Amino acid sequence: MVTAIVGANWGDEGKGKITDVKAAQSDIVIRYQGGSNAGHTIINPYGKFALHQLPSGVFHGHILNIIGNGVALSPEKLVGELKALEDRGVPKPHVLVSNRAQVVMPYHVTFDTLEEARLSSKSFGSTRSGIAPFYSDKFAKIGFQVSELFEEESLLRDRVEHVLAIKNVLLEHLYHQPPLTVDEVFEKLMEYKEMLAPYAADTFSILHNAVKEGKRILLEGQLGSLKDPDFGIYPMVTSSSTLAGYGAVGAGLPPYEIKEIITVVKAYSSAVGAGEFVSEIFGEEADELRRRGGDGGEYGATTGRPRRMGWLDLVATRYGCQVQGTTAIAMTVLDALGYLDEIPVCVAYELDGKKIDYFPPTCDLKRCKPVLKSMPGWKCDIRGIRSYEKLPENTRRYIEFAEQQIGVPVTMVSNGPSRDDIIYR
Repeated sequence: MVTAIVGANWGDEGKGKITDVKAAQSDIVIRYQGGSNAGHTIINPYGKFALHQLPSGVFHGHILNIIGNGVALSPEKLVGELKALEDRGVPKPHVLVSNRAQVVMPYHVTFDTLEEARLSSKSFGSTRSGIAPFYSDKFAKIGFQVSELFEEESLLRDRVEHVLAIKNVLLEHLYHQPPLTVDEVFEKLMEYKEMLAPYAADTFSILHNAVKEGKRILLEGQLGSLKDPDFGIYPMVTSSSTLAGYGAVGAGLPPYEIKEIITVVKAYSSAVGAGEFVSEIFGEEADELRRRGGDGGEYGATTGRPRRMGWLDLVATRYGCQVQGTTAIAMTVLDALGYLDEIPVCVAYELDGKKIDYFPPTCDLKRCKPVLKSMPGWKCDIRGIRSYEKLPENTRRYIEFAEQQIGVPVTMVSNGPSRDDIIYR
């Protein structure tokens, strides 16, 4: 059976922890999209980790971890993260990389940085990890597949020459930077060949056989629904599809094999980067929630930037779950709200003086204001509770109100940062 774990909103919902928990009952964990531009934070007996390139199953010895063909693969990040795990006493995980994945080149990072600087105040808030230039090249058919690194060197050199004929025009005439040389790019590709040789594999065939054998497979998504380039807050989105449906493409699985879609919903809202955020709060109110939230404050796992904060937006969350095709919800970081007497929740939007309960496209979203409902707080620490029935009544009311508004059952509740802080319903 194939299960997808994805985000409902802007990302940062706690997908890494939920994947880590679910991996204990799985055989294979697959990253199927995105790159090292986002981090999944995991706390376990080995310590606290922020994974950027590796799947979140690497802390379980029985798991086969796969980086799928849809991923923006940074060989340096992959090797660096594996070394960091080893240095901290984590047993060496079993990791394979699809030979159809493509590599993030140093010039992708350069172009990302140069373009953000050129856009200045109109920039997209990129993590400057090279993700947008990478995916642009992939669909322009001027990227480099892992498999190409192992072909005849003369053919690869020809490809490099073709790519640089395009890249150097932009570097010299748009960004006024020195051109790249064929030798330096080719030598970098040869470095990547050496780095990836132990991991590159035909993961499509491996997964095809795993499905036939009835293996339990987890798809791990990056970011959330509202960062999807088609259904998100375009253009302030990421460059690969963040939806569970893309897992079939980004991993190489039959779409009908995805039987369960667990969508992670944070008990409040947070976001890194620019874009529309209707329930956003500011000032001391935001600072207090930011300080208490996450697993040590709400700061980007990749950038370290303070996350933008807001109340739970049930309009956006309901929409996010709909586009994911959600079958179950995992609600996270509920423990962070224990300091509040009352907890505001966004239940609708006001658009041009009219109340709406749907999530509009960005051009209309810009004019939306939140319609808030106050829920009674529970004013206590709920960490350590393992039974749903033992949660305070107002905590259960909060969960059940959200569940009713979203229209999907909440089957998991995270009430703390560690692997064991999970309540099942």
